[in-house]
Amino acid sequence: MSLKCGIIGIVNAGKSTLFNAVSNAHAETSRAYNAAKSNIAMVNVPDNRLEEIDRFVHAAKVVPTSMEMVDIPGLTKGSGHSESSAGKFLADIRQADALIHVLRCFEDETLPHIEGSIDPVRDKEIVDLELQVRDLESLEKKIHRMDKIAKGGDKPAQRTIEVLKKVKHHLEGFQPVRTLTLHQEEKKHIEDLFLLSEKPVVYVCNVDDKSAQTGNRFSHAFTEQAESEGAEVITIAALLESEIATLEDAADRLVFLEDAGLEEPGVNKLIRAAYHLLDLQTFFTAGPKEVRAWTIRKGMTAQQAAGVIHSDLERGFIRSEVIKYPDFLAFKGSESACRDAGKLAIEGKNYIVQDGDMLHIRFNV
Repeated sequence: MSLKCGIIGIVNAGKSTLFNAVSNAHAETSRAYNAAKSNIAMVNVPDNRLEEIDRFVHAAKVVPTSMEMVDIPGLTKGSGHSESSAGKFLADIRQADALIHVLRCFEDETLPHIEGSIDPVRDKEIVDLELQVRDLESLEKKIHRMDKIAKGGDKPAQRTIEVLKKVKHHLEGFQPVRTLTLHQEEKKHIEDLFLLSEKPVVYVCNVDDKSAQTGNRFSHAFTEQAESEGAEVITIAALLESEIATLEDAADRLVFLEDAGLEEPGVNKLIRAAYHLLDLQTFFTAGPKEVRAWTIRKGMTAQQAAGVIHSDLERGFIRSEVIKYPDFLAFKGSESACRDAGKLAIEGKNYIVQDGDMLHIRFNV
């Protein structure tokens, strides 16, 4: 399952630094807006359950699930207009499944803020506005197209225009589409537009090293404001974590984390937050060749999950043998012990897979 998270934010918010911390890809950071293309990296989703499973399986390899992260060059006022030199980067945002919005919450005299002061609430509004401008353009174009059809008495077209105008009115109130409640039937009328401000967002307050554990006045002010949107906010010292990520020795990384008062890298929390933001969950397969995590959307059936592994498994699906992760650990990785204890369930194609399920797919093609 291909998943993509776009990292966005105003110029010099620390996006590329965070990208480097998440991916260890050593992307070039910049002190000003430039026309360089977006940076892309595949990022593993941290999950300690893989290692716990492998303690009993001793597979040849352990394979975590992953997602694609895209570091999109910084936006500025006017970036949302099609004639802007930054307009092409909005295409990268459009293709993302979810957004990680980085807010600058640190002071640095050597790195002046493009707006002259540190104010993450204002910066969020600037980026939101640029995305809303492009969404309004998309809506107006479709309204114009549907008007021609509706004038001929086409009722579906008339209904589409009603929904489009409802969304347009919301945007004109300077509100992103994601905060507008739409019924599933209404969403069908705008799904072809891939509206930018409709995408789910997790916010990252990028703080100075000393504020990695507790945050600072800038991050506190933003978090208070973001709570009204019901959004998740994570505080990360991106520069500190990018430096830690470059250390090859795990023990050295642990020492640096402890010195900063952190139990785990903040970027791990970010990756998991992005994973859950997309309404995803994980199931596992385990055997002598590999222990592997697989990504599926919540609500997927066992047959659909089999298709994530390989299309042949979905096409020839017979049944799935399911062991819950806690039961697997409790019975020390013994499939026979789980079966004897009634902890191995035989499920059909309509079984809804749960997070942490360990599946063995039976199929015949």
